[in-house]
Amino acid sequence: MPLPPDRAEIEGRARKVRALVLDVDGVLTDGKVLLLPDGAEGRTFHVRDGLGIQLVQAARIPVAFVSGRDDDVVRRRARELGVEHVLLGIQDKVAAYEQLLKDLSLSDAEAAYIGDDLPDLPIIQRCGLGLAVADAASELRLAAHVVLRTEGGEGAVREACELILEAQGAWLR
Repeated sequence: MPLPPDRAEIEGRARKVRALVLDVDGVLTDGKVLLLPDGAEGRTFHVRDGLGIQLVQAARIPVAFVSGRDDDVVRRRARELGVEHVLLGIQDKVAAYEQLLKDLSLSDAEAAYIGDDLPDLPIIQRCGLGLAVADAASELRLAAHVVLRTEGGEGAVREACELILEAQGAWLR
């Protein structure tokens, strides 16, 4: 688990989380896009991230994917994991985030967001628990409440899920 400078503050923020919002490329994946000869794209996802997402959802915390790219591979992964809130091809992530919170009747303080790059910065700055993957852009790492030890696509989402579930007393009960 990450060891933030003020663990009590981080645990307090994590206890309030009622929704987990994830960027996709660079968070759920390593940020690389495989372009195949037939025009199709490919991505890889870490299985531990998938289990973390399922455990968070089992704790009645909805998960949302938000990405500027529109991709059938991501839709398929969301279906496999039972993620209902899949916002792809989003040009304005802040507007999508605001609408998601409105739809879920939640406040910024009740949302956790994991990002890796500059388009994620405005949300990281306003959500209740902002998390940056280890290899995130420096601006994002500076703004985040927690910089995860793990890189995007390598289990960072699982690390964040464990942090939230531990703070809420829901990890491996």
